[in-house]
Amino acid sequence: MPVYEYECTQCGKIEEVIQKFSDKPLPNCKHCAGKLQKLISHSSFHLKGTGWYVTDYSNKSQCSSAPRKAKDKAATSKTDKSAKSDKKDD
Repeated sequence: MPVYEYECTQCGKIEEVIQKFSDKPLPNCKHCAGKLQKLISHSSFHLKGTGWYVTDYSNKSQCSSAPRKAKDKAATSKTDKSAKSDKKDD
C-alpha cells in the first residue's frame, strides 16, 4: 500500500498515512482538527536481482565477445580462400 502525505492548512504539520488507492483522503488534522491537503511527493523503488549493476553487464559483454571472435575467424578464413583462388588464376 502506498504512503500518502497530508499537510494541515492551519498548523502546518505533515502526516504520513498508509492507505489503499480506494480509500478516501483524510479530511481533518489529528492535532488541531484543521483541514488537510494531500501532498504530491516523489516515489522511490529498489531494483533487485541481476542485470541492474554495471558489473552484471560487463560479464555479459565478455561472453558475447567470444562468439564475435569466432565470426571474425570465419570471415578471415573466407578472405584467405578468396585470396588463394585469385593466386591460382595467375
